Amino acid sequence: IIKAANKARTVVHFSKTNGASIFDFDETVGVSENFIIAKKGDITEKIASNEWPLVGETLREQGYEFDFTDFNKVTKGKPGPLLQKMKNQIEKYGPKNVFILTARAPESQTAIHEWLESEGVIIPVENITGLGNSTGEAKAAWVLDKYANNNYNDIYFVDDALQNVKAVDNVLSQLNVKRKVQQAVPNITTQKVKFSKSSLKNTINSP
Repeated sequence: IIKAANKARTVVHFSKTNGASIFDFDETVGVSENFIIAKKGDITEKIASNEWPLVGETLREQGYEFDFTDFNKVTKGKPGPLLQKMKNQIEKYGPKNVFILTARAPESQTAIHEWLESEGVIIPVENITGLGNSTGEAKAAWVLDKYANNNYNDIYFVDDALQNVKAVDNVLSQLNVKRKVQQAVPNITTQKVKFSKSSLKNTINSP
């Protein structure tokens, strides 16, 4: 993150808007019936994708290990709350400047690309990145690197996980870039996030 941030500060911004739109996939652009397997000793938990942002970090801290194999496919995919927004951003900035950034493994790229095409969303397959990492720091580092290497001066980022939204907003706030960072909320197209320690605590402790 430090290296990307240092490089980003050298970017020359132009008067013309050069926008990038970065979307999470699960519970954001798409909703599917995929799941994560969490294991700790003899305990095995099956976690639905919509539950992962609420419990994933807590389970990790408790020593659980995770198997994301099922996320290499899109099972019974349906449009998420930000699918239409993604289409709008493609029309505004062009498909080469719209990205999917997901915690799913890199192997999920093809399945996500095929599902998007089935919904009329056409972006280059290389614009779909599976980090294989669910931490906010990993997403923030990717966004910084994208900013530093493409002269973007207007960045839109949306994710359903509060910790990811906070991490990306934190790093972009330190740079000379116009930004709009939002949390995806089911059945609501967009909703700005209000950050506070209490809201983060309530999110983690939600049933």
